[in-house]
Amino acid sequence: MEIAPDADAAVRGIVDGSTVLIGGFGRAGLPFALVDALRRGGARELTVVNNNAGNGSTGLAALLATGQVRKIICSFPRQSDSFVFDELYRAGRVELEVVPQGNLAERIRAAGAGIGAFYTPTGVGTPLAEGKETRTINGREYLLEYPIHADAALIRAHTADLAGNLVYRKTARNFGPVMATAARLTVAEVSRLVPVGDLDPETVVTPGIFVNRVLDTAQPIDLEES
Repeated sequence: MEIAPDADAAVRGIVDGSTVLIGGFGRAGLPFALVDALRRGGARELTVVNNNAGNGSTGLAALLATGQVRKIICSFPRQSDSFVFDELYRAGRVELEVVPQGNLAERIRAAGAGIGAFYTPTGVGTPLAEGKETRTINGREYLLEYPIHADAALIRAHTADLAGNLVYRKTARNFGPVMATAARLTVAEVSRLVPVGDLDPETVVTPGIFVNRVLDTAQPIDLEES
């Protein structure tokens, strides 16, 4: 596990055409420093997986605005402040794959768990079922869904130790833990870095074995984001 000297170093290796998991539940848990570094790095034709499609004009929305994202996979593409995504999508400048939130989390988790595919009833009878394999199990119809594997995962946690073990804060935990397991490169942005042994093992959510790099921002979590 590596402690990155800065955000730009933390995202090195993310290249054109990469699939990038970006943690966050709205703004809570979004790794702003890492996303900004990804934008500065200039990698293009990215496929981004996130719970939504950006808020306001910062973070993921700022990345979208540069034209570096070819496709976004998310559950909630439209919100009151998703004007950047709206404009790009209406202009045909970004592709969209809508995935129900539970399916999104499970597709990411399946990638980390080595599951080849899974059946779910969510989406049956809707446009989201078009072109997908179906199967009737115990009288109920299910869709076959496939894992989402990624080249990189950029996540945010509250605290990391020097072995990369992570502890999260409230809703920032929603997607970070499953994303950490589903990528070849996992980078965690944290507000606090502590020596090995300072974290209670019972509170560790993401074991350090899944974390390749840690970026210590040394900044407190904004209470409004929870």
